[in-house]
Amino acid sequence: MEEKKLDINSIIGFVLIFGILIFMFYQNKPTPEELEAKKAQQEQVEAQVKQNEVKEAKDTGPATIDLQDSTAVSNYKNSIGAFGYTAPSDAITTLENDLVVLKISNKGGQIVEAKMKSFVTYDSVPVYLIKDGNATFGLNFSTSDNRVLHTKDLFFEPSISNNGENQVLSMKAKVSADKYLEYRYEMKPDEYLVDFTIRSQGLNSIVNSSQPLRMEWKLKGIRHDKSVQYENRYTEMMYNFEEGKIDYLSAASNDEETEEDVQWLSYKQHFFTSILVTNKNFKTADISSENLVEDESRTVAFTKNFAASVPLAFEGGEISENLNWYYGPTDVEVLSTYDEYGLEDTIYFGWGIFGWINRYVFTPFYSFLSGFLPYGIAIVIMTILVRLAMSPATYKSYLSQAKMKVLKPEITELGEKYKDNAMKKQQETMKLYGKAGVSPMSGCVPAFIQMPIFYALFMFFPTSFALRQKSFLWADDLSSFDAIYQFPEGFSIPFYGDHISLFPILASIAIFFYMMMTTGQNMPQQPGMPNMKFIMYLMPFMMLFFFNNYASGLSLYYFVSNLITIGIMLVIKKFILDDDKIHAQIQENKQKPKKENKFQKKMREMMDQAEEQKKTGRR
Repeated sequence: MEEKKLDINSIIGFVLIFGILIFMFYQNKPTPEELEAKKAQQEQVEAQVKQNEVKEAKDTGPATIDLQDSTAVSNYKNSIGAFGYTAPSDAITTLENDLVVLKISNKGGQIVEAKMKSFVTYDSVPVYLIKDGNATFGLNFSTSDNRVLHTKDLFFEPSISNNGENQVLSMKAKVSADKYLEYRYEMKPDEYLVDFTIRSQGLNSIVNSSQPLRMEWKLKGIRHDKSVQYENRYTEMMYNFEEGKIDYLSAASNDEETEEDVQWLSYKQHFFTSILVTNKNFKTADISSENLVEDESRTVAFTKNFAASVPLAFEGGEISENLNWYYGPTDVEVLSTYDEYGLEDTIYFGWGIFGWINRYVFTPFYSFLSGFLPYGIAIVIMTILVRLAMSPATYKSYLSQAKMKVLKPEITELGEKYKDNAMKKQQETMKLYGKAGVSPMSGCVPAFIQMPIFYALFMFFPTSFALRQKSFLWADDLSSFDAIYQFPEGFSIPFYGDHISLFPILASIAIFFYMMMTTGQNMPQQPGMPNMKFIMYLMPFMMLFFFNNYASGLSLYYFVSNLITIGIMLVIKKFILDDDKIHAQIQENKQKPKKENKFQKKMREMMDQAEEQKKTGRR
């Protein structure tokens, strides 16, 4: 009866704490006048940011030329010297297949728009990786008449043709009819990867090959997800270097590196990525990432600023580089088709064995299940199968807890007997464990074994493109949070967010009951150790706050997983384990002579010596 009362009190306490927190935050929410003032201030800040961005674009971007002004055109041609041969034009050429649309401008010969044809953002806008000047690409070089030019300032002449089924676009910045710098794009049907060649012809007398030539690529990541902070957490620069090593710049803060022998650079934006691949590795690359997200906001439009500067070598005074562009999803099934470049590695599956389990077990397993089941049901089925596979570890853990529960009266008795001698109490407690054949650590080993599974699944849900914009029950996107209530604009709970997600609440309740079964009543309170009852309350709240902005698929997994674990433990408790049999077995173990191994003998001798020294000190 006492245990039942404790259970009810624990539940009431959990609910009351959560209710008090929400009430406190709600009471402290800003008034309409404060919201209006904050909104005006925010609009002022955003206006200033936009003004600064426009100024920055004017300062660093290519000069704008009025093509109708003959004087301006003449001045432009004089400023670029020999490359003034190409007629200025602001025309755009489009390359398109069933997957992606690329628009290439005569100004700079670079891609000025990259649109995904099969995907939209959280607010139903087409997914753009490049749009409205958020990206620049070009070469910096010197000429023999001491000019420093950047190709983003040069005009290119387009010529489109076909190579079988492939579309070919040649962009040439000409010095004469047969002397030029060429960007050549070749788009294949039904592929995201585009061949890109940079080469020059007859420029050895025009370009100063004794001066450095640098390729520069910059991109400001466009927001695509509902939660900009969640998206930004998985938006990062990744790169392949030194024959297959994969590394990345910090996703949480500004970062920069200089790397050698680089095969590809990936500006990864959670579920989409822009990749530059080289067929002969870059000798060095200066790369940087700037974080643009300070806090959760419904108006932030960009996540990070990426930049790379790569020195290129002249060959006989000419340029020749064979590259590839990839603009597309971070979908393992798509990226694995380009295995010759290892583009699948641009998805961070996790570290070491955790990543291996995620990549080679859970990802293909979930793909198999979702091939014939609804996506949410596939998560539930996968969770059930994983928990059943881990049920032997659950049994071992619960058996250890049951043994500890049987020994609890004797441990309490030892605590009272040696309450003034902590060392002696610890020594006698360990002797009791040894006689009973019980290891206090045996319950931790199964949990430790399950850690790789836990972490692998923690990384699986944020990286699984298959979950993107797939609905289940009230969640309209399993890769994002499942908001059932949106707080008024301007009101947000610190560390929690501006909305309430339901799956994290259900998962936290399930975790609370699980901990109440395993921690709340079976573990004796040891002096100097954390209060188990406090941890029982704290852990669900940490999960509740932590997962409110995470993928609803992850919270769904933890909810179902803990429900199944509770069910398995109830079955073990009611139908498999018997406290009387466990007690009888422990008493039988106590009668058996125990042989100490070397480690146990050494530990006992050390504790005996410490106890003897303590007695001597008292005398």
